[in-house]
Amino acid sequence: MTNTEILAAFAANLKYEQIPTEVVRRTEDLFLDWFGAALAGRGARPVESIQKLALDFGPQSGPCEILISRRTTSPLFAAMVNAAASHFAEQDDLHNSSVLHPATVVFPAAWAAAQALGRSGKEFIAASVAGYEVGIRVGEFLGRSHYKIFHTTGTVGTLAAAAAVGNLLRLDEVQMLHAFGSAGTQAAGLWEFLRDAADSKQLHTAKAAANGLLAAYLAADGFTGAEDILEGVKGMGAGMSAQTDPQKLVDRLSERWALVETSFKFHASCRHTHPAADALLHVLRREKLSPGDIETVVTHVHQAAIDVLGPVTDPKTIHQAKFSMGTVLALAAEYGHAGVREFDAHYKENRIAQFRDKVSMVLDPEVDTAYPARWIGKITVQTKDGQTFTGRIDDPKGDPGNTLTRAELEHKTTTLGLYGNAAAEEEIQHAIASVWSLADCPVVPRLLPEVSLESQHG
Repeated sequence: MTNTEILAAFAANLKYEQIPTEVVRRTEDLFLDWFGAALAGRGARPVESIQKLALDFGPQSGPCEILISRRTTSPLFAAMVNAAASHFAEQDDLHNSSVLHPATVVFPAAWAAAQALGRSGKEFIAASVAGYEVGIRVGEFLGRSHYKIFHTTGTVGTLAAAAAVGNLLRLDEVQMLHAFGSAGTQAAGLWEFLRDAADSKQLHTAKAAANGLLAAYLAADGFTGAEDILEGVKGMGAGMSAQTDPQKLVDRLSERWALVETSFKFHASCRHTHPAADALLHVLRREKLSPGDIETVVTHVHQAAIDVLGPVTDPKTIHQAKFSMGTVLALAAEYGHAGVREFDAHYKENRIAQFRDKVSMVLDPEVDTAYPARWIGKITVQTKDGQTFTGRIDDPKGDPGNTLTRAELEHKTTTLGLYGNAAAEEEIQHAIASVWSLADCPVVPRLLPEVSLESQHG
């Protein structure tokens, strides 16, 4: 069997009973975290634009919920909107070594399919694990050179979504292989959008989730795809990476559960900013410094941080500000946390811009060598009175070694739901309880009550 065939067989055959308890619990944690991120996308112009298209082109009702509006539609369009919404606030999870945001592509597709098919909570959890394990391994296979040009979540996310939905559809091994082929040939997403503050990031996740779902449903109907889409001479590896690692595709399947390696986001910004932000907060607290004491901050980073964040020198939008190292560090220094509300209220302020311009990035060999398996935060701070301080964080807040507790996840989810004005606090608390009891549900529930069309238009 090829590596792709082995991976497809794993995704097709994975059952809830094979998954260790700690992986199940972590999946529940990640799903709740995704739910909050999706709610926070309500009202965002790119997200609302994609929802408008979905409701214009798709059915006006159906078995699947759109979280930001409480409307229902088909699996395809529900997956599309929920994926777009959950990637807007920059609060969705990240797996370090694959540089993949799995939740924003796996959960929208799997939740829509599970609702449409009437699957149980256990089946949804197993399918989600399949999606994570496949997506992470494909991301690791494509490696750093892929991420330099391609937004991995848009490309690899298509296969992750196909694996999750294919598991729910109970595809056999051959059908799953064809689903991978159809998913891979649709994989897309380029970083160029970031230079223009364009809306493409939401389109990447919307299409990855929807196209992965489409690939799985087509495979269930006998539609064929390339059988060697990953390692073939004209496959994803050949076309999208300068240096692939084929063994990563099957790395300790059923022994290493890569899902538990996934990090939560503490700051509402690009994950490349988090290690430096946490290192700066560490120095400020340790030395009892205020932002006004700082003359310069040098962040010692890996090359991918320079590639992604370097083009953003004068952010014009909130979303672009989340990819500005200086803006993120300025907000963190002022407020102790670069959260959604801090960005909305303060990213344009003069004092934030002044601090932003004090921040620079330099390539650090140690940090670059450790990346992407580890995301080390190192900074050098010079004060206005001539003192120099260094700071280092090996496990940024949210990483598996410094993870968020369930209480912190509940608080984050509630904060994001209220921020997006997508749900009342009691509704969010009910949804949280539903997530914690998901494994006991014979059929996956709605997370939020439906709102009638009359009340929406009224």
